[in-house]
Amino acid sequence: MPPEEIAHILEQGDILAYEGMPSGSNYAFLVLISAGAERQLLGVYKPQRGERPLWDFPRGSLFRREHAAYVASTHLGWPNIPVTVIRDGPFGPGSVQLYIPTADDASLFSFGRRKREELARIALFDLLVNNADRKAGHCLLGVDGRVWAIDHGLTFHVEPKLRTVLWDFCEQPIPKRLLYDLAKLREDGQRRDRLRSQLSVDLAADEVEGFFRRLDRILSAGRYPRLDPQRNVPWPLI
Repeated sequence: MPPEEIAHILEQGDILAYEGMPSGSNYAFLVLISAGAERQLLGVYKPQRGERPLWDFPRGSLFRREHAAYVASTHLGWPNIPVTVIRDGPFGPGSVQLYIPTADDASLFSFGRRKREELARIALFDLLVNNADRKAGHCLLGVDGRVWAIDHGLTFHVEPKLRTVLWDFCEQPIPKRLLYDLAKLREDGQRRDRLRSQLSVDLAADEVEGFFRRLDRILSAGRYPRLDPQRNVPWPLI
């Protein structure tokens, strides 16, 4: 099913059932969404009302950051982030993301070595969107064999907030193909303006401009940064 059709079902379909998901600090629900008997999908619904207030992120903004991260990934073509939409649900407005079935060896610590190329994309994306919460459990190995990145509620802050378990790439050169993708986005005025407009729906103006400033810095540096073990580690790790 193409992403556009998935997005339409997630956004416009009827929520037939929902069940709370116990993991995580904010409320999340597994939902069954239907646009007809043969067009049903499972999604993860994160309502704004279920967000725990944080001192350093604007209250009630995390579900929109989830969507903004997905939007950014569609412009780059990486990493693999499940289709994410904003819609109303049983507990009010929130994000709904396509549920990804995982493989038996779905732990980052079991598949990390053989999926370095995909993880390099996720690590670079986290740097670009300033992800403050890249835990091991936020990298999923799907039954389709691809690595999927989830949980992007703590992103796009204007201050440096990067916290990640993906330390394997510290100070290494960023793959040329990924730098090429970033350069294409920066140099294509129409694409850049379209992305800026789409991000502005979910983010404050200074957060959008911060995204593009980080893009410039990454292209200038050409390598992954050296991380600080005192401040660049999420907790818990998994």
